[in-house]
Amino acid sequence: MRRVHQRLFAVWLLVFAGAMLACGGPWRDAYFKKGVDRLTQDEVTEMFGPPHTAKTPALGGDSVWTYRVPVAEKELSSWHFSGLANAATQATSLLGKPGEGPKDMLYCYRYTLNFDEQKILKQWKREECVPGTHDTLNAK
Repeated sequence: MRRVHQRLFAVWLLVFAGAMLACGGPWRDAYFKKGVDRLTQDEVTEMFGPPHTAKTPALGGDSVWTYRVPVAEKELSSWHFSGLANAATQATSLLGKPGEGPKDMLYCYRYTLNFDEQKILKQWKREECVPGTHDTLNAK
């Protein structure tokens, strides 16, 4: 009985997470947006690991970090219900019934983070690793 409750909780948690993802675009955007003037380099490293590139001036000054991350099509939409379907598929697979369906298209995005000398996030931006890839692949 306890195992059933644990699985139901896991299903509920995945559906809830899927709903949250479906409503706001890439979660990293919200994380960085809320973190401007607050997040430290240590906190970002704890969440994402070491940056793919880090430029810190030898004589002091702002540092620039970059992360390259795969972003699924459904994450790019500001309001997209496939997140709920994906959560349901993941929940079904937890219960021992593997879901089937098309794979999500992944795109490479680069997050550029600027930190001040006190190692606090001052600004950030997200851009495609290769500009125009999303539009080119989705042209009809």
